[in-house]
Amino acid sequence: MTDEHDPGSPCPPVHHDVIGSLLDWGGPRLRDLPWRRTRDPWGVLVSEVMAQQTQVGRIIPRWELFMERFPTPEALAEAPLADLLRLWKGLGYPRRARALHRAAGVIAADGAFPDSVEALMALPGVGPYTARAVAAFAFDLDVAVVDTNVGRMLARVVGRRLRPKEAQTLADSLVPIGDAWLWNQVVMDFGATVCTARGPGCAGCPIADRCSWAGSPDREDPARGSAGVSGPQARFDGSDRQARGRLMAALVDGPVPARAVPEVMGRSPEVAERLATALVVEGLCRRDGDVFELG
Repeated sequence: MTDEHDPGSPCPPVHHDVIGSLLDWGGPRLRDLPWRRTRDPWGVLVSEVMAQQTQVGRIIPRWELFMERFPTPEALAEAPLADLLRLWKGLGYPRRARALHRAAGVIAADGAFPDSVEALMALPGVGPYTARAVAAFAFDLDVAVVDTNVGRMLARVVGRRLRPKEAQTLADSLVPIGDAWLWNQVVMDFGATVCTARGPGCAGCPIADRCSWAGSPDREDPARGSAGVSGPQARFDGSDRQARGRLMAALVDGPVPARAVPEVMGRSPEVAERLATALVVEGLCRRDGDVFELG
């Protein structure tokens, strides 16, 4: 399907009775996730950072362990980054852990948790999506949280691919005033369990009669790909990210001699030196003579 929509024209309309239908469907079916039992902005922020590129099932035990070890921003700010990196092992992207550590320092220094989208975005590593998630799930602000699941659902409902700004504008228009927490949780669960990437369960969908694409398997899926929410990820196998991750995983278990870094990374000595040096510059590890260790 070719997207010939004029980017300057209004977003496609959505029947607003989908709101009531989805709330009626999803309210009793919300997945029981531990961070949904709290409105503590710190716990919500941690869950959102962990959830980036990581499956929910893997996050639950790590989030619970994290909140036990670092129940407040102050607790994390006072801890060495190395302690956090050890806990983070297996969650990928250690730069996210470093950014969270820095954000904890900012919050602790300010003595108060930011409570608006704009103020949250001023924290290290916090972008528009994470800021909106904390605003909605911790402070119940009337903002929409558009992840891949939500973007996919919106694209199918309106019957065409949406650009990121369009998806966000449309999602914001659907947030029921005063019910942002529940609404955002419901639409995320709906996209994760019914309107899935593998194929929508139109037969059991509570809004199938108001969806432009439902029941039309012969038509190209308007949500094919990223639905305008995010671009495709670069290949991981054989990438520099994979090599960096190998060294970081090894460092969690203890210091690594510089001579062993190429073998650990699976790279030539020249490439391994470049990647290891970058990790040092980023503050994720340090070099003490001929040994690398966690920063």
